[in-house]
Amino acid sequence: MSDNIHHECGVTLIRLLKPLAYYKTKYGSARYGLHKLNQIMEKMINRGQDGAGISTIKLDAVPGTSYIDRMRSIKTKASQDIFGKINDMFIEAQAKYPNKYQNAQWQKDHIPFLGELMVGHLRYGTFGKNSIHSCHPFRRQNNWMSRNLVIAGNFNLTNVDELFDHLVELGQHPREKADTVTVMEKIGHFLDKDNDRLFKKFKETEEKNEVISKLIQQNIDVPAILIESSKRWDGGYVIAGMIGHGDAFVLRDPHGIRPAYYYKDDEVVVIASERPVIQTVFNAAFEDVHELKPGHAAIIKKTGEFNEVEIVAPLERKACSFERIYFSRGNDAEIYKERNLLGKNLTQSVLKSVNHDLENTVFSYIPNTAEVAFGGLVEGIDSFSNANKAEQILNIKGNLNKADLEKILHRHPRIHKVVIKDAKQRTFITDDESRDSLMNLVYDITYGIVKKGVDNLVVLDDSIVRGTTLKKSILKILDRLGPKKIVVVSSAPQIRYPDCYGIDMAILNKFIAFEAAIALLKDAGKENFIREVYERTLLEVEKPKEEQVNLVKEIYASFTAEQVSKKIADLLRPADLNAELDIIYQSIEGLNNACPDNLGDWYFTGNYPTPGGNKVSNKAFINYVEGKHVRAY
Repeated sequence: MSDNIHHECGVTLIRLLKPLAYYKTKYGSARYGLHKLNQIMEKMINRGQDGAGISTIKLDAVPGTSYIDRMRSIKTKASQDIFGKINDMFIEAQAKYPNKYQNAQWQKDHIPFLGELMVGHLRYGTFGKNSIHSCHPFRRQNNWMSRNLVIAGNFNLTNVDELFDHLVELGQHPREKADTVTVMEKIGHFLDKDNDRLFKKFKETEEKNEVISKLIQQNIDVPAILIESSKRWDGGYVIAGMIGHGDAFVLRDPHGIRPAYYYKDDEVVVIASERPVIQTVFNAAFEDVHELKPGHAAIIKKTGEFNEVEIVAPLERKACSFERIYFSRGNDAEIYKERNLLGKNLTQSVLKSVNHDLENTVFSYIPNTAEVAFGGLVEGIDSFSNANKAEQILNIKGNLNKADLEKILHRHPRIHKVVIKDAKQRTFITDDESRDSLMNLVYDITYGIVKKGVDNLVVLDDSIVRGTTLKKSILKILDRLGPKKIVVVSSAPQIRYPDCYGIDMAILNKFIAFEAAIALLKDAGKENFIREVYERTLLEVEKPKEEQVNLVKEIYASFTAEQVSKKIADLLRPADLNAELDIIYQSIEGLNNACPDNLGDWYFTGNYPTPGGNKVSNKAFINYVEGKHVRAY
């Protein structure tokens, strides 16, 4: 994606099922779990670079010793910063106590972060400042093991105000109004209630509180706690939690909006935001890594018992299609096929744009993450080319000689890497004019490939969201090659509506498709219609979120996707561009055909899976008209 769009976040939870001495004997280190946590977080670095955090729990710790450790960082390489500091702790311990260090139990008793249960988090903030206090995991502390709670997740909730008010109704005094704190306090409230219930139950037959504490730990009802906690949540979420005594869980929203996968063998249970990282780090087969079902929680008891339990009744599956288009790693077997098909589905639109002239068309892509979709487009172009060759051969029939045949067979689509990002360049200059100038140096181009004034140049991108980089940099760079026509192709459809489930796309006027629709309305003299929709939206947001409809759809209703794309090309065209410009977007049909099991397309269609989505979209439009540059939730 040439636009700088972030999403949050990546999360992983690991539970070792054997004593630490087992891993030291088999793998040469008691830090086996920490090494795996580090590897998974490094493999998921694409999911969050604003900050990172980990927390670990030591099982069966004796009173008077620390058993929950946490470290967070917002440094440039946050994950490396964290594990570097932890590694220093082990180096220091080995230097001070070389003989004792060889014992895994001694390491566990004396070195922080060496535990059997751990969670890691990588953060991309969707809103607000990037401070250490915004980094997961969050923790809720208590002297009773079974009341301690650690939370980390990949989520955004749309109804934080409503949930905050409910916490107040429950008698709490939350320290801030944020979905992370709200989620933790909600789960913490029902964790406390279950502790109270069990204490009262066991107090009837047991006098010693020390014994009662152990009985509570054994009988905490994690599914019941999650059922009560999540009743009013509206949003997309994968929430990982650890309870101080050793129970753990990962809960996924009922629409399956945010991704989660798990793997289990006799040594470990691991849950993470992406499947291929589990496959790579644990050398696991594709079929052994399972998707956590929507509305379900992976529950790991302190005993190591694992179950996948329904918490919220699963609803229509609306897994985020942007995960498939761009965010998740492309080496997932299913995602690879989907991205390839996304490219292939654009074939006819691209051929039409270049008038089926393959001889005078160069095909390329930018950025590197678009490579898989580009491969699909090339396959589609190849199929057309081969069919064209076959038709020519059949038409010639008996008059075909060897020279003519070789000429036909050697004709192939012209595939080249035209634009290369120069990793050495850094756009550190802050003033806009200088920064824009430097942006033009970030990309190198391959000269001599495009025939000036003759060739079309087709460039595939993952998605065109704001179009800023295209207009200020990439189109000007491509124009230096002298093509007759530039065709920019997006493997994703037009992004028209705000996301409220975890992606940093919450402000309408940051979408070039929305700007284009507004411009088309103004071109048609329909400024009054924009005002009318605004006034109706003011009334709509006063309704309960369950009754609201997404009125922003009406902004686009008068225009075809092709009309909006044409206007986008007009808006993004630099004044000094010499080439013709065409911008092609994926169709909704093409998207759904490529990703049939991941139909979460609300940012393209406005069809939100939860009522809070319609509320957010309406509020975003109000913010746009009123000139408020803030997110709508």
